Amino acid sequence: MHTPGFALPSSRLPPYRLISTIVWRVFCQYSIFFRNAAFSKGIRKGFLEKTKGKRKGKVLILKRWVQRTVCFVFVLSAALFPFSVFAAGGKYKIPTSVLNVAKENTYPNPSKDLSFLQPSELTKELIQSSKVKIENPKLILLLNETSIHKPLFAIGSKATIYLGKWPLSYESNETTPNWEYQKINTNYYDNRGGKTPYKMHYVQEMQKNVRGGLTAKVPDSDDVKEMMLLKAIEKTNLPLAFQTVFGAGTKKDQYYNIPPKKLGYLDAYAPAINEKGVVTYGEVYLVLKGGKRSLSVKNVTTQGIGAWIPIQDHVKFTFNSPDAPR
Repeated sequence: MHTPGFALPSSRLPPYRLISTIVWRVFCQYSIFFRNAAFSKGIRKGFLEKTKGKRKGKVLILKRWVQRTVCFVFVLSAALFPFSVFAAGGKYKIPTSVLNVAKENTYPNPSKDLSFLQPSELTKELIQSSKVKIENPKLILLLNETSIHKPLFAIGSKATIYLGKWPLSYESNETTPNWEYQKINTNYYDNRGGKTPYKMHYVQEMQKNVRGGLTAKVPDSDDVKEMMLLKAIEKTNLPLAFQTVFGAGTKKDQYYNIPPKKLGYLDAYAPAINEKGVVTYGEVYLVLKGGKRSLSVKNVTTQGIGAWIPIQDHVKFTFNSPDAPR
């Protein structure tokens, strides 16, 4: 049920006019500026009902201006965030030319379990005491395995324990897909002598190992890769891994017609995600003072980093049927 006194516009209106009209009516209904009863009533009456004279002209001009503004905002949003890449909730939408071959793959790829290590109560207390964000799973595991017992009499006691220099966290700045990251296979058929169309489908001719990796050398690269992988999976909701294998003999029953007197080329590509961001390093100290426990991070540095992360068990197909061999 809609709000009393709020008439919904006809759904037969063009989409941009329908949306802009709803926005305008919500504005008139709930804006603080229009809560003045007499003014609000006059404006809504002039907009929703047929009026005469100058009021009708002014309201129509304002209505058209709102419609054009809203339409421009929607066009700008579509240009900045193409629907072919993003799906609802900011997750990535897989194009129709990219197919999942997990069931058909003759090489069983180990799935990456996106499980975040849960910090213990002590670890939570220590992480919250730090002024620098800490997300490294290995450091969290180290803190989980630490036990500190508060002494009965801790007046004047103080200890500082150096835990080492760690990559503390990773902040993602850009996550973009490359659906043709690496070519893995080509199926070919010559139908130039045929009189009827020929159906061809994907068959992996030889095993192909596709690897990703960091785009630059950084300290503790394994820890950095783990944090980047977790962040990329969280953002894209795709099955990502730094290595994926397509076994020989893998098939997909997706058929492509080669017309008579034509050649057929079916190219297969392994897609990948290009992840870019900033990793933060710091020297971590465990501070015990008077029964209080905390973490202190010193000499904090940041470094830009990128990585290519293949999408597991997914293949991008492109089909061409030229007249002559390429």
